[in-house]
This record gives sequence, structure tokens and C-alpha cells, in this order.
Amino acid sequence: MMKWAIVLCAIVALSECHTRISLIKGKTARETLMEKGIWEETRQKFPYNPMAKFNQTGADEAMTNDADLSYYGVISIGTPPQSFKVIFDTGSSNLWVPSVYCSSQACQNHDKFNPGLSSTFKWGSKTVSIQYGTGSMTGQLAYDTVLVGGISVTQQSFGASETEAPFMSYMVADGILGLAFPNLAASGVTPVFDSMMTQGLMSQSLFSVYLSRNSAEGSVVSFGVIEPSYYTGQITWIPLSFVTYWQITMDSVTINSKTVACNGGCQAIIDTGTSLIVGPTDDIKNMNYWAGATINQYGYTTVNCNNIPNMPEVTFTLNGNNFTIPASAYTIQDPYGCRTGFSNGGYKQLWILGDVFIRQYYAIFDRDNNRVGLANAV
Repeated sequence: MMKWAIVLCAIVALSECHTRISLIKGKTARETLMEKGIWEETRQKFPYNPMAKFNQTGADEAMTNDADLSYYGVISIGTPPQSFKVIFDTGSSNLWVPSVYCSSQACQNHDKFNPGLSSTFKWGSKTVSIQYGTGSMTGQLAYDTVLVGGISVTQQSFGASETEAPFMSYMVADGILGLAFPNLAASGVTPVFDSMMTQGLMSQSLFSVYLSRNSAEGSVVSFGVIEPSYYTGQITWIPLSFVTYWQITMDSVTINSKTVACNGGCQAIIDTGTSLIVGPTDDIKNMNYWAGATINQYGYTTVNCNNIPNMPEVTFTLNGNNFTIPASAYTIQDPYGCRTGFSNGGYKQLWILGDVFIRQYYAIFDRDNNRVGLANAV
């Protein structure tokens, strides 16, 4: 496949073979709700269930309400193109955006796709349903040209939503572009990245993610290319342990050379669509204890902002390789105080290494070799 992709890229003069999408770090739903004074009320009404999208075994793909998601990029669908802000999510596989046929509250303050304005649009024969922790997105399957940076994907399947969970109304992004594997896709659709590979639009069947640590700008997702300007040192390659999510083997989590979590080994998913580092209840409680955090009755942590320089580093050992995160990276500071980025995922023995981890390590997702590459982010 690689050779044919290179040949196609050489033949098709208009094909860029790789592209970069700028990711904007916008205001989170938590920040918006806090500003309105309704965070506690909303949090209790729509509880955070970070493991929801990893619990499904049926055809439908599950997702969760994450109040701290903040990175999104712009793609377009249709001819002429209609633009949408999407979360590039390595923990799911479907592309969906709101449609003009959606009357849910969540669709009223987001851009909506209008099929009647696109000359290349076609309806599919299937419906699509993606389950949330406290609701769902339902809609109709459709096909159209999807433009991701400089890469034009023709006849791409996507979901045109007709109903959406209420919590989506508080999020900046209009929809989601899933970057996990096709066997996870709801309604049996072909994910966008798989269409890119099939249509020979990239010279390498991989994409990479860089999340800027301190700025609202500078974050990118790059398709078909590894970009050395975003990392230092060597890339450590880790084979996938399960090919559905970007799932790898984690050996342990240590603080001050003591194993505090994942004792004896566990499984972890590298997920750009989860904002925090999520793990089993007891392990996360122990990590927060060692970090010096206070945990309230709802399981939310707080730390003294002035004490962050004195808090310990946390080391995640992945397939025999150590990846260390300082307190400045695993704590989150906003106008309302400081907290850790370690979140309780329930009793399922599975970890999610989300944006808190990826901000520290440039991540490469390699489909040709079914592996993840990690390197120190600049």
C-alpha cells in the first residue's frame, strides 16, 4: 500500500500527500459553565463518565461528556465546502456533524450541515446512533467530499445528526472526527483516515498530534508526516496490544520510585478525545494521595497552586520505557484554582492517557505498523 500511495502522490499533482491542521485551544465547557455559575448543577445532571466510550461491545460506538476538552480543528464537508469545528478523537472512529434537520438544543449554537447546498452530497441508506453517558447522537448516514487541510477525501461517509445529547450545547466543537480503527465504527462506515489510505492521499499511513502546553495556538494534527520540529530526542515506538483503539501495554505507574498504580501491568489507550489521565478508582485515589491532592465528596481533586513546584513527578512505564510527567504538566490551573489531571474511571482495569499526557509527548499513530510513537514534545 505504501508504494502505491507514493506513486499516486507523484502522479496526482494536486495531492499534497500530507497536511497539517491547526488545533485551537478554546474555552472548555467547564469554564463556560463556571462563568455562568451553573457548573455544579450541570455536573450533577450530566456526570462525567470517561470510560463510557470504551465500554461498548455492540455495533454502536459510545462516547462521553468531557467538560475539559479544549482542542479542535476546522474541516469542511460538501461542494462548495461548509466548515465545521471538530475534535480529532483517537478514541472513536466516526465522523459526524450537526445537520439542518437537528432541532436539539445542542444544534442551535453550532454550525449545521445543509445537504441542499452541496452538489456532491448523497444520502446513505442507514441511520447512525452513537451513545453517550447521558444521552446520544442519532442521525442519518450520508456521503460527501470531506476536506481535511489540503487532503480532499471523496465520497466519505459521515453522520448528519438529527438529535444530540444536551451537554453538547456547552462545547465549542460542532462534531467529532474519529481516528481509531474501522472495526470500532458505528454503522459499519469507513473512517476518514482509512479513506485517505485507500484513496492513496498520503505517502505514509500515519498521523501525529502535537498539543502546545502553554498557548491557545500552536497545536496541530498532521496527516501522512512526522514533523521533527515538534519533538526532541528519539521516538520510542510501542506496539499496539489490541487493534481497535490505540491500545498499548503499561507496566506500572511510579512516584518517587514507588509503584503507586498499575501494579503488575495493565492496558492503556492513547486518546486525544479525553482531556485527562483516567484510571481505576483505587489507583487514581492513590496517585492523587501521593501527589498531595485533596479529594472532595464528588471525587474532584484540589491542590495548593503555590505547592505545584514541590509536587512529585509521575512516571508511566510503557512497554519497558519510562515516560515522566512533572507536576507542572499533570496539574490544571484556571481562575477557580488548581487540580490534578488524574481522573477516576471506575473499576474497569483500563487506563486512558489523554491530553494531559499528550501535551508532554508528541504522539505518532502508525497504521502501517500498528504502533504508537512517543517523543518529548517541544
